[in-house]
Amino acid sequence: MSALPVSIPDGKDEDLLTLIEAAAILRVPVNTLRWWRQRGEGPQFFKIGRHLLITIGDLRTWIESQKGADAAS
Repeated sequence: MSALPVSIPDGKDEDLLTLIEAAAILRVPVNTLRWWRQRGEGPQFFKIGRHLLITIGDLRTWIESQKGADAAS
């Protein structure tokens, strides 16, 4: 079974993504994002009520920073 490709949706940088949507885009399990968040290593989510959210712009920025970190190593 192969993963379906999911890309960052076209939208404004301030549009919101849920934890599940971000996990699908990054192709990692939701629990991995939760673990990274606990350790302060992953993208910066914030809460509205009980929901963890991230903006499209913040996710794009985090992905770009990870690309830069790989190039530096």
